Amino acid sequence: MSKQAAEHHHQAAEHHEHAARHHREAASHHEAGNHETAAHHAHTAQGHLNHATHHASEAAKHHAADHGHKSKAAGQ
Repeated sequence: MSKQAAEHHHQAAEHHEHAARHHREAASHHEAGNHETAAHHAHTAQGHLNHATHHASEAAKHHAADHGHKSKAAGQ
């Protein structure tokens, strides 16, 4: 796997970890009745998931390029 693909996989994983932390924070605030703060963390988590999806797509593109194939996961 290319270094670029591997880097995108690492970045996707980091964004998933950040999203998980924000979801845990959202749950804690929701349980405490702080719904506005919970919503903020949920929204932030969604942004991290969107960014993770971008990196996963980029990794798929690099993988396909390395192997001479087009990838549906890469949106091609």
